[in-house]
Amino acid sequence: MSPLLKKGQIRRGRDSQKGPRRFVDLNKLKMPEPDTGASSIVKVADINDHQDVFMLMNYISSGSILLVNCESISSNEIELKKVWNSLKEAAEDYSGDIAALSKEFIILTPKGITIDRKRLRGSF
Repeated sequence: MSPLLKKGQIRRGRDSQKGPRRFVDLNKLKMPEPDTGASSIVKVADINDHQDVFMLMNYISSGSILLVNCESISSNEIELKKVWNSLKEAAEDYSGDIAALSKEFIILTPKGITIDRKRLRGSF
């Protein structure tokens, strides 16, 4: 069993004839979106301020369902209100729907997908 490599460290040994192996930061690796054949994809987005809403517009216009995490701004009522208003405007612009699941989470859906506001409780 080989020990774990540190960032930038090159592994040598029985694979050395294939050339040096290098550390790959998977967080920086840009991969294409998987083609699942689904008509909608659920995306989870973290919002830090109301300016972040603009990066979400492409996902809404392409038909994705967004689960927006507002936890980082949930204690700032003014910023949270700005985010809510911006998301609500986006939902209206794209004929979608919006609902707050809690103070920290908002769901935003594209045209053709409605959010049922009745909660399922207990035995369904």
